[in-house]
Amino acid sequence: MVGVTTTTNHIMRLSKLTSSNSSTCLSKSYRCFSAALSSSSSSSTVLPKMTSATTVPDKMLLTPTLYANDTNKNGSKRMAHTAIGDNNRVYTAGSGIGTDSSMIAANDRHNLHNLFAKPKANFTTSASSSPAATSKAGEGGMDDEYGEMTSDGSTYYHPEPYTLENGHILENAQVRYMTYGTLNEERDNVIVVCHALTGNASLHSWWGDLLGPNQAFDTSRYFIVCANILGSCYGSTSPSSPKPSSEKEIYGMDFPDISIQDTVRMQLLLLRDELQVQSIKCVIGGSFGGMQAVEYAAQAGSVDSEFAVNDKHDQAKPFVRTVLPIACGASHTAWQIAISEVQRQAIYADPKWNNGNPSPDDPPLAGLSVARQIGMVSYRTSMGYEKKFGRKVRNAATDDDAPPPSYGSQAPWEVKSYLIYQGTKFLSRFDPVTYIKLTEQMDTHDVGRNRGGKEKALRNVHIPALVLGIDSDVLYPLHEQKELVSLFPNAELKVIHSEAGHDGFLLEQDQVASYITGFLEAHD
Repeated sequence: MVGVTTTTNHIMRLSKLTSSNSSTCLSKSYRCFSAALSSSSSSSTVLPKMTSATTVPDKMLLTPTLYANDTNKNGSKRMAHTAIGDNNRVYTAGSGIGTDSSMIAANDRHNLHNLFAKPKANFTTSASSSPAATSKAGEGGMDDEYGEMTSDGSTYYHPEPYTLENGHILENAQVRYMTYGTLNEERDNVIVVCHALTGNASLHSWWGDLLGPNQAFDTSRYFIVCANILGSCYGSTSPSSPKPSSEKEIYGMDFPDISIQDTVRMQLLLLRDELQVQSIKCVIGGSFGGMQAVEYAAQAGSVDSEFAVNDKHDQAKPFVRTVLPIACGASHTAWQIAISEVQRQAIYADPKWNNGNPSPDDPPLAGLSVARQIGMVSYRTSMGYEKKFGRKVRNAATDDDAPPPSYGSQAPWEVKSYLIYQGTKFLSRFDPVTYIKLTEQMDTHDVGRNRGGKEKALRNVHIPALVLGIDSDVLYPLHEQKELVSLFPNAELKVIHSEAGHDGFLLEQDQVASYITGFLEAHD
């Protein structure tokens, strides 16, 4: 991809040619609900400057995205983005159609299709307060588990066409990644952290409390690498990337099917060839990230792997020395595929899906919002929802107040407001086609595929493994982690106790940090 070091991180087409925003751009974390700076409000909030910039062809415009011009020290142009800066900021349309939860809850007959049918020009940020969704995730709140989502970091460009597991070829494959800490002289103090479905390589934005000197991810001891999933819209080649034959037309649904095996192999090439890592101390991840950790073990956790290395005594050693998968199993089950499919069907049901040919200029945002809401339910638990929301209604005099039966489905339940808030906020940082493709990639998870089954796949992987499960996880139940432990020759199981369900791996950071620290110290 000559001249492009970042992908277009939204579903919007690279369309109009203009001179106002044509020199450079920064990989964005906030997409879809944004617009070109030339048409934005002066009251927009600009986030802190990012640390890297990327050149694109002079006549390429990434639209619609909200940017603020900036300049690097070397004089080249750089772009910072305007977006949701904290848990209380969401996008609202300049036309006066807001997207904050208080507006939605107050609208007795709100309609998602009508809400998102307005022109997408002139989007600005405004402060809004959602009582149902303003708690910090790390304190057991019910908000989005991610903080500031950016596409900071560096980019690995695969030097030649990348052959996928299904035999298809991905041209100009690239992966965004971030590193923390210092690589030692032996080049073996490496910890790889894999992110979940809608996360990114900015580890500090979602596991930040675990990162830093004397923390679980101790930057004074370890060199931590976090890479964006291949196919994700945070700087890696994805459905939002321009096709190799065009600087303006994006892949969209023509983007090839990527498997978790493809994603992990690309990351292994990044580590071995680009960063010249000699060996990896541990691979850690939760949910989709845990699936990647399992795949790392299968691809590089044995002495007969293509990634095996020789030590100073010329003895073959595994490239990956330990793994720590969290809240996942050995394969994606029918239950998990079903939940992914319901989310995809929500997008397909949006009229703007257009029978599989959505317009990049007018994507099915209502469907994506509903898909996110479904996901947010599956990530938590009945007890968690009851404890947080119960039968509370917005603006009620007491918690016991409830709307009369005549209110019906229009009752302003706090849980309803919360879900709509989350679904709407998600639109600012993801796009529908990428969401479909990544959930399909997650469904490919099966460590036994083309390896003679799950039992054989890990039989020769003798490296230590610590598997963490969550006792309230209804999406990836504890029995799946027990099965995974049984497949590894040298594994143990630890349980995270939480009412938060699947998101416990992000919310119960003290427990997670304790297990990670103990495991890393035990295998120094």
